[in-house]
Order: sequence, then structure tokens, then C-alpha cells
Amino acid sequence: MQSFPAVMIGGPPHSGKSVLVYRLSQMLRAARVEHYVLRACPDGEGDWIQETSAEQVRLLRQKGQFSNEFVERVHRDIAQRHLPLLVDVGGKPTLEQEQILRACTHAVLLAASPNGLSEWRERSERCGLSVIAELQSVLHGADRIDEETPVLRGVISGLERQRPPNGVMVTKLSERLTRLFTFSSEELKRRHFQHAPTELVVDLDRLAHVVGSAGRLWQPSDLPQVFTEVPAIALSLYGRGPNWLYAALALHAASHEVFLFDPRLGWVQPSVVALGHPSASLLQWRLRTQSTCSWLEVQPLQPYLDYDEMRTIIAPPLDPELGVILSGKLPYWLLVGLALAYRCHPWLAVVQAQQYGFGVVVMSRDERYRVGDEVSVDEGSG
Repeated sequence: MQSFPAVMIGGPPHSGKSVLVYRLSQMLRAARVEHYVLRACPDGEGDWIQETSAEQVRLLRQKGQFSNEFVERVHRDIAQRHLPLLVDVGGKPTLEQEQILRACTHAVLLAASPNGLSEWRERSERCGLSVIAELQSVLHGADRIDEETPVLRGVISGLERQRPPNGVMVTKLSERLTRLFTFSSEELKRRHFQHAPTELVVDLDRLAHVVGSAGRLWQPSDLPQVFTEVPAIALSLYGRGPNWLYAALALHAASHEVFLFDPRLGWVQPSVVALGHPSASLLQWRLRTQSTCSWLEVQPLQPYLDYDEMRTIIAPPLDPELGVILSGKLPYWLLVGLALAYRCHPWLAVVQAQQYGFGVVVMSRDERYRVGDEVSVDEGSG
């Protein structure tokens, strides 16, 4: 579906690109504009970095390096996009890495100086991108609009982590992106649902309205009602939701096929996970055994995991008498595959990066742990 726009957010390092991308995505979500944020730089960042304490960011962040393999994978995923994209790129792409930019259609440029904007304007023109905004980033002061058409130009202020901007410039830019991302939510869903591999598609947005979580973040306490609303049959899961919600629904239907919609890949099944002696080439496995559970932290050793390479993986066997807590910055198809692999344990919890110290119980046969409970990763108890 190459008809979808892919908007590159580019500029020199430390100009506030990731903060701007996060704020724009939040505003587009609030306006119900379907899109996906693809972070095309190997730094392990995501929305969690804007929603997490500085200390947790220090613990979780993993800086990586551009490689030919990374660039090729990102280019491929942009080219085969299934939704409009916001593409957050690194600040110093080489000529070889510019193939990521060439897969995009439009550009928003952000820099602290006119020279920085000029450099990225030339790069965007070289890559055939249509520039829709050129913004000078300052930490203090007021936003200023110098020109609205054909290119939005001016000053944007206050791009600081955990203090997203709310000025006139980010509002104008989100309005422009809304017009560019002209596909309605219902139109996109019709396109995607037509190709769903199961009869039942669980639309998380509609499910949120049913269980009363619409307009707020999903809460672990929503899970019991979710289970009453969704039958335990073959499922295709679609929409935004926390990792523990995806894991819980997959475990709820564990005896049947489960598919997930990935905006980069389309409909995919979770990884098939066997238990044995895992390789350390793609994933780092960190196991801590506690009195009531095994805490398994899994971290990618590459900045961009390839689905085709990880359709089947091997994970370490854990003590079958203990519960399991899973954590790590993983794509949902991999996390759900791991959850399914450990579903025979007494209970299982999943950690979301924004709440790194706690896991949400997503499956339990132990009366001490109920689905929706939060357990400490340090103690394995609520």
C-alpha cells in the first residue's frame, strides 16, 4: 500500500526530533488519525522514553549503530507500509543511509540553526522528498509562524523530554499532517480487516468503548471484563494497546490461532518459541529466580529485529513450579510468542517499559494471583 505517505522527521542531533514525533503522534491519536511511528535510528527509543523517569530511561536505553542490514530492513518496512508513517531518523545519515529517506514521501525539518535547516533541506531535495515544514528549535521563548504555505516555517519552542510542547507551531503542524493522512480510521480498518486471517477481529479501539477505557489509558483492572467480552476462539488483534493486553488476549485464546496486525508487516502470527538452549546472537537473556517466580528479561542485541529471522526461536526453560515475569523492549509478535511458550506455568505477568518496576498478571492458575494484579519484579509479589 505505497499510497500511504511516509513523513520523515529529520534534523541534526539533539534538535528535539524524538520529542516532536512523540507529541505529534499523541495529537494525531487524539484526533483519531491512523498512523504509525517508525523509529529509523538504532537507539532503542520509543514512546516509553517520553513517559518514563530519567533513571529508568538510563537503565532501558540501548544505543546501537547503523549497519547495512539495519538500513535495508528499515527501507523495506517503509516501502511496504500498511499505514501512514512518521519516520524518526538519526541526525547524521551517511549517503548509504539516505536510502531510508528515499523510501519516504515527505519531510519535516527541525534544527537549532539556519545552517542545520539548510543542510537537511539539501538532503531532502537530493532524496526527492516534499518538504512540508522547516522549524527552528529553541528551548525558551514563544513559537513563531513566519510562513504557512507552501512550507510551514518558523520557530518551535520547548522540545524537552517529558514536557511536550503545546504551542501554536505543533498545533499547525499536526493539522497539516491530519490533512495529509487523509485516510479515515474506518476506511483503513476496512482495508485491513478484509485481509484478516480469522473470522473474529478484535478491534481494541471498539473494545475500549465496551469496557469503559475509551478516552483513557488501558488499565490492568480492565482485563477481567475484557475476557468476558472476547470469546476464547481464533483471534486477529488490531489496534493500539499495551503489551500486556496483547499477551493476555493471546493467552485467553491460547488453544486457537492468534494473529497480530503489525503496521510494518501486516497480519502476522506470534513467533513460535521452543524451550531449550537459546542462542545469544539476536537476544540477550537475563534470568533472575525469586521465591515465587522467574523474572526473564529479554533484550534485542540488534536495533531492528527481523520477523522472518525470528518466526521460530528457542527460549530457556524455567522452573515449572514458579510464575513467570517477562520484560524487555520487544515487538509484540515476539513478546506474545514468549508468553504463549510459558503458559503452562502457574501464572504469568508482563512488564511495560513505562512501569518498569511492575508486571501485570495476564494469566493465572494460582489463587494468590489474579488476572489484572500488579506484581513487583523485585519481589514477585503484589
